[in-house]
Amino acid sequence: MNTATLAGSGALDATPRADGAAQTEAPGGVQIEHLTVRFGARTVLDDLSLTIERGELLTVLGRSGCGKTTLLRFIAGFIEADGLAGTLTVAGRDLTHVPPHKRNLGLLFQSYALFPHLSVFENVAFGLRARRISTKEIARRVADALKLVQLGDAGHVMPAQLSGGMQQRVALARALVIEPDVLLLDEPLSALDANLRASVRSELKALHERLPNLTIVCVTHDQDDALVLSDRTLLMREGHIAQLGTPQELYDKPNDAFVARYLGAVNLLPPNVAFALGDARYGERDRVACLRPEAVRIVPLGEGQLHGTITSVEWYGSVLSVQVALDAMPDEPVLVSMQRGTGVTPEKGVRISVRYEADDVVLIQP
Repeated sequence: MNTATLAGSGALDATPRADGAAQTEAPGGVQIEHLTVRFGARTVLDDLSLTIERGELLTVLGRSGCGKTTLLRFIAGFIEADGLAGTLTVAGRDLTHVPPHKRNLGLLFQSYALFPHLSVFENVAFGLRARRISTKEIARRVADALKLVQLGDAGHVMPAQLSGGMQQRVALARALVIEPDVLLLDEPLSALDANLRASVRSELKALHERLPNLTIVCVTHDQDDALVLSDRTLLMREGHIAQLGTPQELYDKPNDAFVARYLGAVNLLPPNVAFALGDARYGERDRVACLRPEAVRIVPLGEGQLHGTITSVEWYGSVLSVQVALDAMPDEPVLVSMQRGTGVTPEKGVRISVRYEADDVVLIQP
């Protein structure tokens, strides 16, 4: 039983130790070795190995059915499959065969699953009461958890009186109050509208900064969650790791076209179109040139590397999304993202050129 306080526990210490002792006194993080999950003839995860460092926030991205939620459920201990192989170590403990309720993991899913007949305080205290923590200890730890999620005065309130974003914070406090070794988040923002989602995303990022020793694994299908929240991002494809790295690495240097497209809009060009004759990359045959829309500028005709005609202009507030049919490849328009009011004003049907830096072009697998 973990009876450490929120303020003093290794996982949830809001103040990093200057001497670095918090990082070396106890093991942490998650290690998965050779994980395979099969349901009948279908292989959901295929020989997957992964190390998540203590204090790291890892987002797991991928399309429906790629295995990302299965990975999270394996860590939580909820997988019952016809074929299951692999090992799991969390905070230095082998949890491969440990039942879910003994793993000391915090869970937050799409449905917050708050008890409607219990107050905010009692919802957060539920897990502590199940662990037979003393009443005095419960009061202090619940107060600390609610303060951590900025709901310090809401203990007496019923869930129905709260907004969706506040209910999400209550569920988060309930997951944190047990002082978990790892916090598992499964699409935690999907039930929120766009504006609230952005706000809560920022709050999650700030929370992680206040709890530098807490390991967080967040499953999401939203690329913005990964780009904003992650220390590293794991992009999955059909039960395998498509790429693992920082959000910047996946965005700027994707392994292949699948990764490039998943992390945002992208232009994929033949090398003999993207590069000038004489460039060593001009004759590349096995890879394609990856060029992000924001790296492309529209300039007057004749002043850029490639020429074409503007086929559409879409306004997204401060950003314009412009499609250009290049003379060199008229059937596959190039996308240009530009700040409104900068450069040449784009108009449909106008002949223009596009300019970009050669260093902004990355050769990737198709």
